Amino acid sequence: MNTSARALHLAGMLSAILMGLAGCGGGDSDPQTVVAPSIDPYYNVCRGVDPACYNDWGAFANTPNRVLIYSRTAGPRHANLGTPMAAGLNPAMNADNVMQAGLKRMFEEAGIAADWTEDVTVIANRINNYKAVVFASSNRDTLWNEAVTTSNDAARTALRNYMRRGGGFVGLHNAFGAEYNWPYYEGLLGNANFYNHAPNRNGDVQILADDPSTQGVPARFAFQDEWYNLTPFPTNVKFLAKVDTATLDPLTASPHPGHKDFHPVAWCQYYDGGRAWLTTLGHNTHSFQANSEGPGAQAFQKLVVQGVKSVMGLTPFCTATK
Repeated sequence: MNTSARALHLAGMLSAILMGLAGCGGGDSDPQTVVAPSIDPYYNVCRGVDPACYNDWGAFANTPNRVLIYSRTAGPRHANLGTPMAAGLNPAMNADNVMQAGLKRMFEEAGIAADWTEDVTVIANRINNYKAVVFASSNRDTLWNEAVTTSNDAARTALRNYMRRGGGFVGLHNAFGAEYNWPYYEGLLGNANFYNHAPNRNGDVQILADDPSTQGVPARFAFQDEWYNLTPFPTNVKFLAKVDTATLDPLTASPHPGHKDFHPVAWCQYYDGGRAWLTTLGHNTHSFQANSEGPGAQAFQKLVVQGVKSVMGLTPFCTATK
């Protein structure tokens, strides 16, 4: 290739790169008006509260208002998840699958159809059939398929590409105890991970921000949970709720110092083209039961349903705080 041809080739490559970076959405933007995307250099994705990080490609425009509840555990299993379910989509639920049944009920009451599974191959093969996927305390290497000899990580690839096409992700409670060795997932959680917790105990949740997911939720309500300590601590997200640490006794558990001054329990972000809504809450069985008289159960359920609606695009998502 001569000097003149090489120069033209390099100029063309530069133009293509600039167009690809525009808005972090890969749209047909004019390269003369490129806006630098909010690239997180550690996770190498566009993430944060800037809608420019959303890939508004219309990939889910004709997808039914349906979500997938995913509760596969590859480690300790929370009691409210109950007995492991059989393989496949929508297996028979056991009487003790309280969290899954509760989520299904909550969504259907809000006009959202719900499927459920603990089969990793469903994530690998069917995730694009849903406007949102809800990780319900699905922990440890929940996306690793040890039963196959090749493509053990097919579900990880599917989740990543799902987010890139504009998918919606909701992580509940011990979803923060999953995929420790996959940095992409840690970023999906908001640059956050579970470290430890003190005993399950009472505390007051305070709503921090005006957001479609917090509309109508009491500004302060009593709740009961494990109040996860996080390492790393979430960054570049919109914080939606926190626990008032003055109401916690004990504050934390050794050796983590706890988040005495600011202990968030729910937040949202755009991530790699998709939407993510996260909460560390959801340990107790009564938090998912219908007509529950458990502390704050009704407020929590409203918060979760509205978070799911926002990642589905049924309401605005992670709006700027007023």
